[in-house]
Amino acid sequence: MNLAVKLMNKYKEYENQDMQHMLQGYRDKAALIKQRNLELWDDQQLQSESLRLRQEARIGTPLDELLVDAYALVCEAAKRTLGLQPYDVQIMAAIALHERMLIEQHTGEGKTLSAVMPAYLNALTGKGVHVLTFNDYLAHRDAEWMGPIYRFLGLTVNSVQSGMSLSGKREAYAADITYVTAKEAGFDFLRDTIALDEADTVHRPFHYVIVDEADSLLLDEARVPLVISGESSLSSNDGNRYAEIARQLRQVKHYDYDESQRNVYLNEAGAAKVEELLECGNLYDSDNSQLLSLINCALHVEVLLTRDIDYIVRDGKIELIEEYTGRVAENRYLPDGLQSALVAKEGLQSTAGGRILGTITLQHFLSLYPKMCGMTATAYVSAMEFESIYNLQVVQIPPNRPNIRMDHPYRIYTHKEAKLKALVQEISSVHATGRPILIGTSSVEESDKLAKMLAVANVPCHVLNAKNDAEEAGIIAKAGEVGAVTVSTNMAGRGVDIRLGGGNPMQAEMVAKLGGLYVIGTQVNESMRIDDQLRGRSGRQGDPGASVFYISLEDELILRFGTSRAFRVPKQDEPLEGPVLPGKIAHIQRVMIGQNHHIRTELNHYSDMVEDQRRLLYEERLKILTGETPMSPSEQRVRLFYIDEFWADHLAYISYIREGIHLESLASRNPIAEFHDQITEAYEQIPAKIDRASENMLAKLEGSNDPAKWEEFGLKSPTSTRTYIINDQYIERTRSSWTPMTVAAYYLRKILRPVFKWSEFDS
Repeated sequence: MNLAVKLMNKYKEYENQDMQHMLQGYRDKAALIKQRNLELWDDQQLQSESLRLRQEARIGTPLDELLVDAYALVCEAAKRTLGLQPYDVQIMAAIALHERMLIEQHTGEGKTLSAVMPAYLNALTGKGVHVLTFNDYLAHRDAEWMGPIYRFLGLTVNSVQSGMSLSGKREAYAADITYVTAKEAGFDFLRDTIALDEADTVHRPFHYVIVDEADSLLLDEARVPLVISGESSLSSNDGNRYAEIARQLRQVKHYDYDESQRNVYLNEAGAAKVEELLECGNLYDSDNSQLLSLINCALHVEVLLTRDIDYIVRDGKIELIEEYTGRVAENRYLPDGLQSALVAKEGLQSTAGGRILGTITLQHFLSLYPKMCGMTATAYVSAMEFESIYNLQVVQIPPNRPNIRMDHPYRIYTHKEAKLKALVQEISSVHATGRPILIGTSSVEESDKLAKMLAVANVPCHVLNAKNDAEEAGIIAKAGEVGAVTVSTNMAGRGVDIRLGGGNPMQAEMVAKLGGLYVIGTQVNESMRIDDQLRGRSGRQGDPGASVFYISLEDELILRFGTSRAFRVPKQDEPLEGPVLPGKIAHIQRVMIGQNHHIRTELNHYSDMVEDQRRLLYEERLKILTGETPMSPSEQRVRLFYIDEFWADHLAYISYIREGIHLESLASRNPIAEFHDQITEAYEQIPAKIDRASENMLAKLEGSNDPAKWEEFGLKSPTSTRTYIINDQYIERTRSSWTPMTVAAYYLRKILRPVFKWSEFDS
């Protein structure tokens, strides 16, 4: 054993000791809370105590000193209003949440109730608490479900839903506790950043946030940029021409992949073929830079994006599928020219996105909260990343009852057909016993294919995927019933509990005797967390259950790493035996965790500087908006307008610079340093531009404070805006996967082609 391994094992030993010490502290405090027996108090006494705690909090008494009394109060209120008695482990989780920890609490252990205690305690200050949920349904459900506890104790609670009116959102955010999705809260923040009147804003200053399903929001979607843009308009259909050209290109002959097959680029013959079809001359001339970009986008969507895996077409529109969940990514678009290219590929009508007025990543949005904590069922495997990015320590809360789920070893087959045949046989035989089965697939295409195969085998099933995600809660609620077979894309029913027997006690007893819910994964995912999320659907609250993953050497993740080539096994229908392949698969997942962490870290270097600039400018803007910086009304309107105008210009410039900055490495320059230098120089010019434009406009207005005159000169908000998410999982991978060899090949073709007349090569 080498020194590094010894040191790592020693570190884990110390870490485990610290964790046990921390958990013991939580147990001791939970015992104190339970000793505060309030059963004999009448309702009025409890409510008077809540009023006392609120007064203490608002005069500055530290919340830590109020915790025991406050949590005891919530426990009694939960019992009286909802009939729920919090378990010791739920109280322990609640203490950790107040201490700004990220808790890992198993599925079915009651995270929703655990969150009520710290939400109540921190809301006593009157500064507001946000509980960020996975979707609108859960925001509404949890606010309604837990609402009686808060209201009994004299606090207000509300939820925000997409599509609510401005006044409705203002009222919801003014509540003591607000349940809302992270994306909707972020979009509302972006709308606030372009408001020209304080009355048009909905948020108040951020205070304390509890992030539910924290691994998804803080890691998987942390880099997702939320965008607000101006009016959209119809774009030209030139993309159809480029899509047709991309369809005529062939792998190896016209284009190549990078080593991880995350990027595709024209080779020499491909460039010559494009030049011949477009009659555009040298494709790499500076005059053809936009054309080259459009061709690259068309090629990218043609060969790297697959219908029913990466996106679906529904009601004449492209709907992207989330990489980790397999669900439709609502209101999400690809960046730059990729969205238009994808629309052209499918022969649909394209609309332009409009000018981007503001953008913020979820990670940066969440960092606006002074106090943050989180909860999820799967966090520990990414504990180091949570700590390095968010300074959040992961605490594993023990289950209320021991987990007795059986997690079987991988069943590995040489090829996909053998795997699918074995899958159908296993599902058929288990279904015949009446035991409920949940099958987790990796894509819409795979779930549909498996459902058809099960139909042939006379096994009825419910299919839950991106095509019918609106029915998710209802389908998932029945997934534990006797005889139920549910085929789902990843992370089925996140936030929705699967109860044995669907909640029917007699059925639950029957299903328990059959072994509980049987979870089957049809392939492993890049992240072990996603696999654990699927496994965690079974075995809730000490229920029996089992999980198993079926894998083939032809699965995409295995092929990408060349594992199938390393094991030259003749095709066979029986599963492969031995410990070598499972170990290799675990190694691949560890490598992918490292790669994705590296990508996120690299992207942070680019976006952090932009966010720093936004915060500086927005701080000045907020002072003007709220009147902290004295000005007349006309000066206020003019300066706000031009701050927004030049910030939008700056965002457009950043996008332009970002496109080619990774090629700076060829000139021995650091791309990140070069990017920072260029956008810093541009940003430093913004104040002077604002001053000049404002002075000129104020001269034209001649001091008029008439809103009608402001509008006459165009000093108004966009007549319409839209918010959306840039799904940049593809572009992130593309930019970060350009190897030095790829860059060198690109520039050699660009520089040497005119010299050696490579455009005359046979296409």
